[in-house]
Amino acid sequence: MSYSTPSQVVARQLEYFEGKHVLLAGELEDTFATELVSCAESVSIFTTNLAYANQMRRYDSLNVQFGEAYEAMPNVDMVLLYWPKAKAEAEFLLSMLMAALGQDTEIVVVGENRSGVRSIEKMFAPYGKVTKFDSARRCGFYWGQCVNEPSPFILADWFKSYPLHLGEQTLTIRSLPGVFSHGELDVGSQLLLDTLPTLKGDVFDFGCGAGVIGAAIKLRYQTVNITMADISALAVASARETLRFNQLDGNVLASDVYSEISSTFDHIVSNPPFHAGLKTHYAATETFLQHAPQFLNRQGQLTVVANSFLRYPPFIEAAFGHCDTPAKNNKFAIYHAIKTA
Repeated sequence: MSYSTPSQVVARQLEYFEGKHVLLAGELEDTFATELVSCAESVSIFTTNLAYANQMRRYDSLNVQFGEAYEAMPNVDMVLLYWPKAKAEAEFLLSMLMAALGQDTEIVVVGENRSGVRSIEKMFAPYGKVTKFDSARRCGFYWGQCVNEPSPFILADWFKSYPLHLGEQTLTIRSLPGVFSHGELDVGSQLLLDTLPTLKGDVFDFGCGAGVIGAAIKLRYQTVNITMADISALAVASARETLRFNQLDGNVLASDVYSEISSTFDHIVSNPPFHAGLKTHYAATETFLQHAPQFLNRQGQLTVVANSFLRYPPFIEAAFGHCDTPAKNNKFAIYHAIKTA
């Protein structure tokens, strides 16, 4: 079995987990949790990634929880935190988990040095002290314990707001740490919003992040029915909060590409994700493009924005028979196709 580099480092230190009730959280990418079962008293997982949750639910030996907020499981006395790609998300997870599990909880943190895992020493100071006990494969392995009473965790306090100006109208975007477009609008989404075709009927925003595109569409075209989906529970919670805060209606759900989508649409609009952790990964977007016609009504339209270096046109052409590029700048391109068959 091939494990991620952080998991390979954890495998060198299995004695830390002997007899413990271990909770895994953070940037989880492999099935190493199943290996911990052999030495730990119990192993559970908290993840905000639906695909990972579904993958690990196949193992009866694991207790898997998916969502935007951790609900304390009985007996957990140790957290194994895989350092996430965003420092703000690491702080968010620490606050959530320590508040739920409380004093005396042990913690192991592992992550690649380039991801900023060294920040854990300062970040954990309000809870106690962590010390590096191993360094290998350009990763750090830290152990510590919560000795101070953690502050209460209130999810609403972690939303960050920023205004999005759309002509004479303004949206307030609300997002949790680790969500795409957290704190500011990205250039690609701005180009997409500036070049959208006229929309009507049922509209699907794939990979919705904080709900920027879907909420902007609903504000501009109030009669459309907007559906938004994302693989991340943090994104789903953010998109729902963005709609609520702006008094807009829409349906937001967690879905692994089309796994939870059962209806068809007149428009699919997306700034599709292509980053996973610290690595470039866009297999999910290729699946999204290839199967898009199945989820479009006749004459339904696909409109996406992407970095120009990503070779999406061949996938769109294979699915639709054509691919137009109505707008492009030095970094991003808008791709458009219509379902004619």
